[in-house]
Amino acid sequence: MNQSITNKKKRKKDTVALVLIYLSSGFSIGLLLLILGYVAFKAVPYFSFKYLYSTTSIIDHTVGILPNIINTLYLVIVTLLIACPIGIGGAIYLHEYAKNQKLVRIVTFANEVLAGIPSIIYGLFGMLFFGVYLGWGFSILTGACTLSLMVLPIITRNTQTSLETVPKSYREAALGLGTNKWYMIRTVLLPSAIPGVLTGVILSIGRIISESAALLFTAGSGVLLPKGLFSHLFNSGATLTIQLYLEMSKANYENAFVIAFVLVIVVLLLNLFAKFIASKWDVSKVENNGK
Repeated sequence: MNQSITNKKKRKKDTVALVLIYLSSGFSIGLLLLILGYVAFKAVPYFSFKYLYSTTSIIDHTVGILPNIINTLYLVIVTLLIACPIGIGGAIYLHEYAKNQKLVRIVTFANEVLAGIPSIIYGLFGMLFFGVYLGWGFSILTGACTLSLMVLPIITRNTQTSLETVPKSYREAALGLGTNKWYMIRTVLLPSAIPGVLTGVILSIGRIISESAALLFTAGSGVLLPKGLFSHLFNSGATLTIQLYLEMSKANYENAFVIAFVLVIVVLLLNLFAKFIASKWDVSKVENNGK
């Protein structure tokens, strides 16, 4: 009697599980489309490109979010400049250099705890330490240092995972050719782990852009255009999410939905870009194409 898998009858519980999986997937997609559709429906009638490059001014009778966009860019750049070297360097040390596995487990656990801490607590710590103790007050630099603590677990964990996926034969081949360990990491491991590293960085950017609770205590709500490239770091700066909160608190729902629409588009583009980078640099796909 033929006992191949194709000839076996489907069990009822397998069919039920399959239906539940499809229902869960459909619910997730439907919920996403519902949120996007509702935000777009509320925002599109009031959307204007002039709103993106204008500044809110009572004297000139203008309304715009250009300062908020600039402040958001400042926060993203400064936060990544702080978090990326620490996160990527720490992941390389933990995966390639650390001999004490107990230390690795402690640091990994600490990363997981940091990832689970509510953002409002980060904001409280950033305000007291960076704002009060270091004397930076409400500033973009205070907000960036606080956000760097928030995104550090994302960058570190993604880099560690990416390094783990690099085939062991790559290391052995590089070391077998007589290269030292650091040269092997720079020329073999990191290029192979680029998809995961970039994905972690892009996900961190999405976290930075969408954060509001921590920035209320650290970056403040200033909406002035920068007068200097570096001096603006010590000025208060409201991001798009902070401006969204302020518009909602004033019952300016039209402006709030327009800002929400801009944020949704930015986050969607970042996630699509992350997927594109991950697929473009996927080592397994490159190897399969080469064969």
